[in-house]
Amino acid sequence: MEIGWRENPFFSLQNSLPDINRTVMFELVKLKGFSQIYAQLLLCLPSSHLSSELEKLVQHITRNSTEEDVRVLLEVWWELWKGRWGRQEDDDLDTVFTNQWTRLPNTTGLSPHAAKRFKSNPAPSTNDVLSILFHALEEVKEHLSTSDLCYRALSNCLDSLYTSHLIDQAIILPAEAQLQSLNSAVTVRKRHAGIEKFDLVQVISEAHSDLKAAHTPSQFKPCGMTLMQALQTVSQLTQAWEKRGLLEMTDSCDPSVLARRLKSCLARVLESLEELSMSETMDEGERQTLNNVQSTLRGLLVSLSFPDTESNAGEMAHIAVAIISHRLEGFQDFTTLFATELSWSLSVEEWISCLERNKNAFQRKDIVMKLVSTLIAKCQIDTEEVEHCRKLKDIIVNIFTELPLAEKNTTLSEMLTCSKKGLQGSLPQAVTEGFSEELNMAFNCIIQGGSAQNNLSLAVVAIASVAFQNPEATLRRCCHLAVVNHGAHSLLSKILQQLPGLRGGAPGCTEGTGSSAGSLLCSCLQDTAMTKLSSAKEEDQFLHFLVALMQPSISESGQSFLHPEEVVCAFVLPHLSPSGSSTCSLELCLRLLHSAFSLDFQDASPHWVMNCSPFPLLCVLCQLLNEGCGCWELPAEGAPRHLSMESKVLLVTVLTALGKVVGREVASAPNTWSRALFWLYNKVEALDWTVRFHLKVVWGDHFKNEVPSSLLAVCELPEQEWSGLKLAQYGQGTGLLAWMECCALSDEVQDTMLTSLALDQHRPDDVNMFSKGLLVAVTQTLPWCTVAEWGRLLRAMRELLRSGRLHVPYSLEYVDFLPLLDLRPFSCELRLSVLLLRVLQLLCGSSCKDWLSGQGWAHVGLLYASAMREIIDSLRGKLLPSSSNKDPKEERAATTTASQEVLFVLSQLFCHVQHIQVMMPGGQCESLFLCALEILTHYEAVLAAHPSCCSHLETKNTRHFFTTITDNLDSAEMKAVLHQKIAQLSSSG
Repeated sequence: MEIGWRENPFFSLQNSLPDINRTVMFELVKLKGFSQIYAQLLLCLPSSHLSSELEKLVQHITRNSTEEDVRVLLEVWWELWKGRWGRQEDDDLDTVFTNQWTRLPNTTGLSPHAAKRFKSNPAPSTNDVLSILFHALEEVKEHLSTSDLCYRALSNCLDSLYTSHLIDQAIILPAEAQLQSLNSAVTVRKRHAGIEKFDLVQVISEAHSDLKAAHTPSQFKPCGMTLMQALQTVSQLTQAWEKRGLLEMTDSCDPSVLARRLKSCLARVLESLEELSMSETMDEGERQTLNNVQSTLRGLLVSLSFPDTESNAGEMAHIAVAIISHRLEGFQDFTTLFATELSWSLSVEEWISCLERNKNAFQRKDIVMKLVSTLIAKCQIDTEEVEHCRKLKDIIVNIFTELPLAEKNTTLSEMLTCSKKGLQGSLPQAVTEGFSEELNMAFNCIIQGGSAQNNLSLAVVAIASVAFQNPEATLRRCCHLAVVNHGAHSLLSKILQQLPGLRGGAPGCTEGTGSSAGSLLCSCLQDTAMTKLSSAKEEDQFLHFLVALMQPSISESGQSFLHPEEVVCAFVLPHLSPSGSSTCSLELCLRLLHSAFSLDFQDASPHWVMNCSPFPLLCVLCQLLNEGCGCWELPAEGAPRHLSMESKVLLVTVLTALGKVVGREVASAPNTWSRALFWLYNKVEALDWTVRFHLKVVWGDHFKNEVPSSLLAVCELPEQEWSGLKLAQYGQGTGLLAWMECCALSDEVQDTMLTSLALDQHRPDDVNMFSKGLLVAVTQTLPWCTVAEWGRLLRAMRELLRSGRLHVPYSLEYVDFLPLLDLRPFSCELRLSVLLLRVLQLLCGSSCKDWLSGQGWAHVGLLYASAMREIIDSLRGKLLPSSSNKDPKEERAATTTASQEVLFVLSQLFCHVQHIQVMMPGGQCESLFLCALEILTHYEAVLAAHPSCCSHLETKNTRHFFTTITDNLDSAEMKAVLHQKIAQLSSSG
C-alpha cells in the first residue's frame, strides 16, 4: 500500500476511501483528544466539503450536548482558525487525500451506521464556516457551566469576527511584543501545569500559533453572517453568561491562560470597533447596535481587571533561546532582538553559547552589524572579559564568512562607513590580537593556491573575512603584493572585483585639489606608489593592477571596482604638471591615462572625463608635447623632467583620444563650454603651432587652422578655414618645412596638403627647386618624428614621386656595369631609397652632425630602417605570381626576369644601408645592422626560389661586391656577422 500509492498511476481508481461512521469518529475524537488532528483533516478538504463535514460535527454535538462536546467544538473551531501545520512535504499526500474525498458521493445524508443522535432534518448546508460555528455556539450556550469554557468560547468568537471582518492583512507585531506575549503565556502555563508536565518548546509553539491566528486574516471568508450579526451574537452570549455569573473572576491574582486570552481579544476588538465607529457610512440602527455591543464588551473588559504578567528579561531571553535553538516558527524575528537587547539579559557564557550553536540562524547582514555593535558595547563595559569578547569576535567573523557574497559586500560597505579599520578600529588591541598573523596566512594561502575557479572562490571568502576585520590593512596588503609579487596583480584584481563593498567612497575629484575623494582603495594605492615603485617591473605590475581594477565587472552590471575617473584624479592630475613634485613618473601617468581611455565603457554623456578638469588637462598635455618638440635637446639644468620619444608617442595618442572625447561634448553643448574653450585657446596660444593643431577636434569651427605664413606661399588654402601666423623661426623659404610638418600631423591634414600644393609641373625650374627644398625639409623634420609621423611622411613622398612633382635622379654610384633590366616598375622604390640616402648624407654632414645626441641618432636609424622594411615589403609584393593565363614558359621567363630585377634593387638597398651605417656618428647603429641582415636574408630567399635567375659567376661577383662594401664598417662584430651571411649567398647560385 505504502509503495503502491506512489508508483501505481491507477492506485486512486482502484483504491477509494472507505465509508466512515461519523458517530464513531466524533466520539473517538472526543475520547482521545484528537481535535487538532481532526481539524487538520478538515483543512485538507475543499471548502464545500469542509463546511459539510463541519455541519455534521455540529449536528452531532448540538444533539444532547455535554460540556465535553462543547469543548471539542471549541477546540476544533480554534484549530481551524490556526490553519495548516506540519511539514511542507506533506502537501503531496494531502492532495491525494483531497482528490479521493472529492470522488465520494456529495451527500449530506447519514452513514448507514449513523446513531440516532443526529437530527432527522438537518439544516441546509452552507459554505460559511463562521456562521455555522456561531449558530452552533448559540444552540449549546446553556451547556457551558465553567468560566474557562466561556472564556474560550468568547475568545473564539472575538478572534473569529476580528480576523474575518475587521482586518484585511496580517498584523506584524514587533519581536519584543511577540516575546512579551509568549512570555506571559509560558509563565501562566508553567504555573498551572507544574514543572514536571511542562514542555517549554511545545508551550511556546502553541502560544505562537495562537498569537499568529489572532492577528492573521481568516481563510474562511464570511458570506452568511455580517459583522453586526456576529457582534450581536457575541453580545447576547456575554449577557447570558454574565447573568449566570460565569464571567466573574474567582481569582484575580492568578488568572488562567484563557482569561488572559479573552482580555487580549477584547482589547483588540474594542480598538477596531472604536475606529469603525468613526465611519460615516453606518446608518443609525447599525451605530446604535455598535454602541450597545461596545458597552457590553467594555463592561466585560472591566470585570477582567487583573494585572498583566510582569515581563522578566531573563525569562524572555530563555524563551528566545528556545525559539532560536529549536528553529520554531518565526525564529528569524527574534534573532535581531537576541543580538541586541537580550544580550544583556543572559550571562555572557549563555549568550555566546547560544550564538555559537545557532550561527546559521544569524546569517543576515543586518544581524551581523547588530552583533558588531553589541560586541563593541561589551568591550567598552566589560573591559576584563577579554576572552569572551575575543570568542564573540571570532563567532561574528565566522557568521560573516557564511553570508552570501552580495550580503558580504553590503556588510563591508557598512563597515567602511563606520571605520576604515573595521572591527580593529573599534575593539581593544587585546581582543584583536593575532590579526596580523591571520592576514599573512590568508594572503600566503591565496598566492600559493593560484587562480583556479575553486581557489578563487575560497580566496574571495578569505579576503572578505580579513577585510571585515580591517579593510584598510587588507587593501594595503593587496596593493603591496600586487606590486612586489610577480603575477599576483591578476589574481588579486579578480578577487577585489568580486568585493565591490570594499570600494569605499564615491568616484570623483575634490574641487581645487584634483585628488580622489574618499576612496580608501585609492589612498592605499597612492601609498604603494610612493613607497613601493622602485623598478620598471614594479611600475608595470602597478599599472596592470590598476587597469585590471578598472575593467568593467561582469557580476556587477558593468561597474568596475575602480572607476577610471578615480584613477585619473588620484594618479594623473596631481602628478602630470611639469612644475609639480611627482611620485609617479610621467610615463606611468600617460600610460594610466591611455589605459583609462582604452576601456570598453558605454558612451554615456557626459563622459566621465568631464569630471576630471578636462580643459586644464588638455592644456598640461599640450605643454608637455611642446617640450617634446625638442626631445633630443639636452634639458636645461634644473629642468623638472625630460620627455623621451616613447613618452611623446604615448602623449600624442592620449592627447588625440582626450581631444575626441572633449570635442564630442563641446559639439553637443557649445554654449556650455564656450568659456572653457576660449580659456584653453588663450593658454596654448604661446605653444608651438603644431601642438595646437592637435586641438582641432576640440575647437571644431570655433577657430581657424593657424599655420606659419610661409606655408600659405606654397599651398592654396581657403582663407575661411586657414590663417597665417608670423613666426620668427619660419622666415622666407620655410614653407616646405611647414608643409612637411603638416603632412606628419594627421592623415586628414596630409591629404589637404597634397591636394593644395601649389606647384607648376610644366616649369622644370620650379620642380627642381621644390625637390631640393623638400630634401632639406625632410632632413629638418626626420629626427623629431615619431614612427607614426614618419610613416605619414613616407606616404607623402611616395605620392609626390608617383605624381611626378618630386624629382629624384637615380645615380649609378653602386653599379659597375649597366644592368640590362627593366627597372621602371621599381622606380618609386629606388628613387625613395636614393632620396633617403641624400637626406641621411645631409643629416650626417658636417653642418648637421652635432644636432643629435646618441639616442637621437639611434632613433633616426630606427626610422630609416622602418622605411627600408616598407620598401622591401613592396618588392616582395611584386614577386608574387600573376593571375593571368600565360604560357608556362612565358610565365617562367617573366618570373626569372622579375627576380633579377628584385635582386638588383635589393643589392642597391643593401649598399645604401651600408653607406649610411658608415656615415652615421658612432657607426654602430643596431637598427641599420639588423636591416642589412634582413636585406641579405631576402636576397638569399630570392636566389633559393629562382636559382636560374643568376649564374654562379654573377653570384660570386655579388658576394665580393657586398663584402667590399661591408669592409668599411668600424664594428668588427657586425662585419663578421655580415661576412658570414654574405658567404652563404654562394650556395644559392
